[in-house]
Amino acid sequence: MGAPNDLKYTKDHEWVKIEGDVATVGITNFAQSELGDIVYVEVETLDETLNREEVFGTVEAVKTVSDLYLPLSGEVIEFNESLEDEPENVNTDPYGEGWMIKIKISNPSEIDDLLDEAAYKALIGS
Repeated sequence: MGAPNDLKYTKDHEWVKIEGDVATVGITNFAQSELGDIVYVEVETLDETLNREEVFGTVEAVKTVSDLYLPLSGEVIEFNESLEDEPENVNTDPYGEGWMIKIKISNPSEIDDLLDEAAYKALIGS
């Protein structure tokens, strides 16, 4: 499972799917494979407006806990509540059922700073 070419990416290994002024965000297949078995996803920023690169939550794996960074400034408008009962979806389907949040984008010009598939693959060396 590589990096889909219809998404944007961050250097912090989040993926972003942009639909109008809403962005769906998750972690990449590379990130979940580095973390190992994910046991908990926590997002306490629902309904908050955050700046790009601020921490919006954490993901806990058997080996470690990692912060999750907002790829674009905006309001966190939705959390994938299925992850409360099935955090393993991040491992098994990181680009589908494993999505984490949706944000209402407040600064669309930041989209230009995200990586495309080729730049992300170069970053991770694949």
